[in-house]
Amino acid sequence: MKKYANLETLLNQSPYQAYSYTYPHKSAYRFLEPTQPLREVWANEDRQALFLYIHIPFCEMRCGFCNLFTLAKVGEDFYRQYVKTLSQQAKQVSEFLGEYSFSRFAMGGGTPTYLDESSLMAMLDMTEKTMGIDIHNIPASVEVSPETATLSKLSLLAERGVDRISIGIQSFIEVENRAIYRRQKMDTVIQVLDRIRHFGFPTLNIDLIYGIPGQNLANWLYSLREVLRFQPQEIYLYPLYIRSLTGLELHQQRHTPLYQSEEVTGFSSDNDIRLQLYWAGRDFLLENGYQQISMRLFQSVHASNKNEPVYCCQEDGMVGLGSGARSYTNALHYSTEYAVSHASVKKIIIDYCQRSAESFRVADYGIVLDENEQKRRYLIKSILRTEGLNLSAYRHRFNTDVLVDFPEITELLRLGLNECDEQKLTPTGKGLAYSDVIGFWLVSEFVKRRMENFLLR
Repeated sequence: MKKYANLETLLNQSPYQAYSYTYPHKSAYRFLEPTQPLREVWANEDRQALFLYIHIPFCEMRCGFCNLFTLAKVGEDFYRQYVKTLSQQAKQVSEFLGEYSFSRFAMGGGTPTYLDESSLMAMLDMTEKTMGIDIHNIPASVEVSPETATLSKLSLLAERGVDRISIGIQSFIEVENRAIYRRQKMDTVIQVLDRIRHFGFPTLNIDLIYGIPGQNLANWLYSLREVLRFQPQEIYLYPLYIRSLTGLELHQQRHTPLYQSEEVTGFSSDNDIRLQLYWAGRDFLLENGYQQISMRLFQSVHASNKNEPVYCCQEDGMVGLGSGARSYTNALHYSTEYAVSHASVKKIIIDYCQRSAESFRVADYGIVLDENEQKRRYLIKSILRTEGLNLSAYRHRFNTDVLVDFPEITELLRLGLNECDEQKLTPTGKGLAYSDVIGFWLVSEFVKRRMENFLLR
């Protein structure tokens, strides 16, 4: 099957080609003709282990690296209308789903705690009363930020049963945060992390970024040591990407480039130390009681996952509520339109807020996955995590062998990026480090063409 480039060629370039957190990426979505009634879309799906995701696309600031679907500093009237519309969408969704059960719930964005307490409470009430979720009895996660994780909001989340708090710190060195247009004081960060620990949330996740302009190995290890002071159950290590229409890319266009390169990532081989920082961070966490789950996720060996309902993103569906939220079934992924610039994101959110309740009964923007794309998604979502791809589970689902469907796997094995036995196809340490190459390489030509032809605005 044709690829955009020889894998060995890609491996000799930057290890950071594209983050394959989802497949297909939303830049491959298009308007659906005809629109698809969601009652029919979900009718034949297994709806007993769904993931509910609520998207709150608002933040107190827009970080320089951020290309998420979010707006900064919107007014109270604006986000209250958004919350009202989202609640109307939830009522429609709960009706067409029929009999269903959720095994996980997350509220992200953006920053959900940007909302005031009454709006945040309305979202939790809607989750329980409209969507029928007992938040106390399933894994429930909410994203917060140092500026918005107030004592009263954290108290509310704890009382309502949220058991995971995720917070992006990015760096424990103020000058590094300023380099990525992130305004936060370390005194505030420390106070908020202490506050989160005070409420005893079972899982605390902290995000860090490596490859920040001016960052060196000593500073990177300093941030990692600071993280361990708060004993988080999860730590995400993200390589810095400089993406289109973000603050960092605009800075490079208007001023001296942060990195002397024409690459979309903004890095060149002579100044790119991200891989060195990745290995140092990985080794540091493994030596300090963490296990690696994926290239980015590290989990404490003491983190408790027992009694949690099972959710498998390769096999179970997701229901997204809110503008920008992605939903997926086996054969259809759908959402609202995708954009990055302030003006385009704002227009999409305004259009969302003006929608009628009946309009939420159909999917009008997304991508249909044929069997080949479903298989490819299963492969990509499996082999970029340490648990790997279960060969019999793949065979049971698709009635075929993954090694037959994807002969290019032999390249992954030959290059030492994956290992295979009678039960599983799993990534090696090198394979995890090069996840952003492997995921990029495995994208189908069909999806790649749609992504390349997408007009980002």
